[in-house]
Amino acid sequence: MKRTTRSAGLTVLATVSLALTTTTGPASAATPTAGSAAAACTYTAAVPADNFKGIPVFDAAKAAKPYSATLRTSQGAVTFRALTDQAPCTTYSFRFLAERDYFDRTHCHRLTTQRIYVLQCGDPTGTGSGGPGYSFPDENLEGATYPAGTVAMANAGPNTNGSQFFIVWKDTKLSPAYTPFGRVTSGLDALQKIAAGGEDDQNGPGDGFPTLPVTIRNVGISKR
Repeated sequence: MKRTTRSAGLTVLATVSLALTTTTGPASAATPTAGSAAAACTYTAAVPADNFKGIPVFDAAKAAKPYSATLRTSQGAVTFRALTDQAPCTTYSFRFLAERDYFDRTHCHRLTTQRIYVLQCGDPTGTGSGGPGYSFPDENLEGATYPAGTVAMANAGPNTNGSQFFIVWKDTKLSPAYTPFGRVTSGLDALQKIAAGGEDDQNGPGDGFPTLPVTIRNVGISKR
């Protein structure tokens, strides 16, 4: 899922047709090994810096520790297992932000119900253009697929990950360009309830703000 990008002060929303393809061939980026994760994981200052919480410094030992995250939303709780062994840079960033309450009281601003089936969250501005003030590289893309329950990063192109992510509520075909970093273990029914409520088509048919408002009240991190 493409997120909104800012260029020379102009806000541009990528359309669904530009945001994805149904290509299923392998991507060029390989899944990082434990030994290469630290070298590959660099968080670089970037704009925008909404609700800025600082820039993480990768800690390989902490990044390797398994955890689960629970998104407590206004429509029910969704829990996912973080893929710390496959996407350590991404899962480390998510935990860094969650532990600093970055996602608290934010809105999931985008629901898609045609061709692709995702709920997009993680933008403190609720517009699709927000970010944490840093970016980091893609990972875990080789052979990536997006069945229901996948949690993956939204982006504005290669290696532009920030805070926005999406949760797949129904099996979806996407090109392997969006870092998968979690797997829903409970709460898929809440996502399907949100999807059944529909959206307002503000970005085009089947793509808009959820009719049932989805506010992330807080994110809990628990050890596994």
